[in-house]
Amino acid sequence: MLTPEDIDRVIEMAWEDRTPFDAIEAQFGLSEQEVIKLMRQEMKPSSWRMWRARVQGRATKHAARSAADDHPFKANRQRQISHNRVSKR
Repeated sequence: MLTPEDIDRVIEMAWEDRTPFDAIEAQFGLSEQEVIKLMRQEMKPSSWRMWRARVQGRATKHAARSAADDHPFKANRQRQISHNRVSKR
């Protein structure tokens, strides 16, 4: 069961253009269909339709079709959300 914070993070990751569904599945265990179902439940109908139109067929949302496989994408807010610490080199 996802916490409200987890649901917020899944929605945020789903809205990001370069975050593939595979990353959401790896972190939260939700398949693409489950993410779509969650988005439909949590969003207003007009927002869901707009999101669905954006991600449908978008190569960057599917890691297997993405050209950005050679370098992983990290969201600007990732450190704030997961409290990760970046090591100084």
